[in-house]
Amino acid sequence: MSTPPSPAPPAPSPPPAGRPVRLLIVDDDPLVRAGLTLMLGGDDGIDIVGEGADGHEVAELVERLRPDVVLMDLRMPGMDGLTATERLRSRPAAPEVIVLTTFHADEHVLRAIRAGAAGFVLKDTPPARIVESVRRVAAGDPVLSPAVTRQLMDRAAGGGRDDRAGRAERARTRFGELAEREQEVAVAVGRGASNAQIAGSLYLSVATVKTHVSRILAKLGLDNRVQIALLVHDAGLLDTDQEGGGCLR
Repeated sequence: MSTPPSPAPPAPSPPPAGRPVRLLIVDDDPLVRAGLTLMLGGDDGIDIVGEGADGHEVAELVERLRPDVVLMDLRMPGMDGLTATERLRSRPAAPEVIVLTTFHADEHVLRAIRAGAAGFVLKDTPPARIVESVRRVAAGDPVLSPAVTRQLMDRAAGGGRDDRAGRAERARTRFGELAEREQEVAVAVGRGASNAQIAGSLYLSVATVKTHVSRILAKLGLDNRVQIALLVHDAGLLDTDQEGGGCLR
């Protein structure tokens, strides 16, 4: 019998309405940090509380500055952003992490997401979209870009036929633990739909969708929506009945 997954660490509460999102920027390149500070610091909804240049600094900075979100570069000397993300997200009430990378298919991105990162942005992403990503993640709605998620899923689907078959069987078994409506919501999350889009397509309220997502995460021991999407992909449910099905019966 397989060991059940460890429960995800409790997430901090979203910042109170009206308070700016507290953001910590971690990148070894001072020019990148300066550029991000310039871009993001001008937004009234974001308060940049600090900067770090190495993954070793993250734990102390988070403890001292209490950010809501950490914008984390993956490729840094010393302790890289992947290790820092894994260690940070294993802590109780850890801040959300958005990983920052240069490439769509950075080999570390998938591991960072499995470790609990709420999403990622490319370094050439337009400033307005980075601002939107930070706000969404702080509000508990991890960034899930369908185009980039597809590339990550293609990477996740790598390996031999036996590996893929075993992963699919395990994913379908776990997916089968969900109630029918939870399965429908999970598949919609896997397609990159927002809570509002899911609510519209399934004739639910947004609050009900959020409740279903929370139950899915709790039942499956997952940490965020991106991990739900990867599980749905592994189970082979994204290419069936694109308008509303794909659930196991």
